[in-house]
Amino acid sequence: MIEVLSVTSEIYPLIKTGGLADVAGALPAALSKNGVSMRTLVPGYPAVKAKMGPSREVYYFADLFGVEARLFAGRAGGLDIIMLDAPALYDRPGNPYVGPEGWDWPDNWKRFAALSWVASELGLGLVEGYRPHIIHAHDWQAGLVPAYVKYGPSSTLKTVMTVHNMAFQGTFGSDIFGQLRLPPHAFSLEGVEYYGGVGYLKSGVECADVVTTVSPTYAAEIRTPDFGMGLDGLLNNRSETVFGVLNGIDMDAWNPSTDQSLRSTYSVNSLGSRNLNKAAVQEAFGLEPSNGPLFAVVSRLTWQKGIDLLAGCIELLVSHGAQLAVLGSGEAELENAIRAASVAHPGRVGLVTGYNEQLSHLLQGGADVIVVPSRFEPCGLTQLYALRYGCVPLVSRVGGLNDTVIDANVAALQAEVATGVQFAPPSQDGLANAIRRTLALYADEKSWKKMQRRGMKSDVSWETSAARYAQLYASLIGLKLDDDQDH
Repeated sequence: MIEVLSVTSEIYPLIKTGGLADVAGALPAALSKNGVSMRTLVPGYPAVKAKMGPSREVYYFADLFGVEARLFAGRAGGLDIIMLDAPALYDRPGNPYVGPEGWDWPDNWKRFAALSWVASELGLGLVEGYRPHIIHAHDWQAGLVPAYVKYGPSSTLKTVMTVHNMAFQGTFGSDIFGQLRLPPHAFSLEGVEYYGGVGYLKSGVECADVVTTVSPTYAAEIRTPDFGMGLDGLLNNRSETVFGVLNGIDMDAWNPSTDQSLRSTYSVNSLGSRNLNKAAVQEAFGLEPSNGPLFAVVSRLTWQKGIDLLAGCIELLVSHGAQLAVLGSGEAELENAIRAASVAHPGRVGLVTGYNEQLSHLLQGGADVIVVPSRFEPCGLTQLYALRYGCVPLVSRVGGLNDTVIDANVAALQAEVATGVQFAPPSQDGLANAIRRTLALYADEKSWKKMQRRGMKSDVSWETSAARYAQLYASLIGLKLDDDQDH
């Protein structure tokens, strides 16, 4: 059995702000079928502490970066959890990363350095009876883990760094370096130094034994200046140890035949029941009853997600008898643009701000089309949920969207393999043309239902990708690895 410690700043169902939590929450169970035992180290936010089951204290820190802290081991949400309970760092309301005013907590550098340092100590056998073979760090919040291991005493502990989104890098001024518990020579190009400061994600990419990201296309994209966000050179220098492993989804949590968030459950053979969910979506978003196509968005409302492109196409949607339901929050200008459209087109455009897990499930089960017009998208889970629920994805041809949706072009339609609509490049004109194509496809009810069913039969599980991670882990500790890995 390969023992892996996963380190993450969020994990579903304990704490979630985005797709990272879904991945961190689903991977342990998927890996267990491949000879991997995974425990997860997560900060003791109030939401995590409230959901922890019976647990035991396994370590006490009198001074963890200047604060008192304890480690608790137990089960929560069906997961093996090691919780870092440091009230001075994590016992705060709301979002794990930002304060009530919407600004990053000023001590985020310390909060996540502490998490990473504790992970490295666990890797050295801090807790009696537990010593993992590998530490798997997720995103910048765990980016210092590989550095602590590299500059620590262990010569056998291996690290994997997964980049979920290159845009979020965790960069801080050089003044924090002296408080990071790293030796002076770690502040170098081969260590944590990044343009004169400290780069948490850069550190992870530089120091980890293996770097993964969440789709093959994104693994290629981030080696280019357009997508690499300043780290493309580093990634190219170590390209033999950079892998794209496609995300999957939790097939039990996202199952239209058992999902209690739906007004009516259904299967690939009972798509007609989706109409009841469509009516429920229309009610929830203040839309009038209509048999026309219902487009939906479940997303952060940001430039990266292409929401400005969508805002520019709302008149086109409405003029063709379509409706739009948007769930999310983000940049004020984009929120206001969608809100203005809902006022200009009452009953045709609806907006619900914030995050609502139940409503996101209902949208997948009731909308006809999910729109994901991202300018870049490392993997994307929204389109995977959509495929599972027979909600046809309309996506830009980037990252994991390119890897998971088969465009309904002429050849794909003739071969009966199409599962959605792609467009490129990410532009308003490109999205507008894709909307017109989608409307034409929707008008052919028979072909549309075939496309829905193909999507529902797509393999969006973790099965293949979990096996791939298990192979990567095995190679790191000297077990046999198949020679057919794609880089």
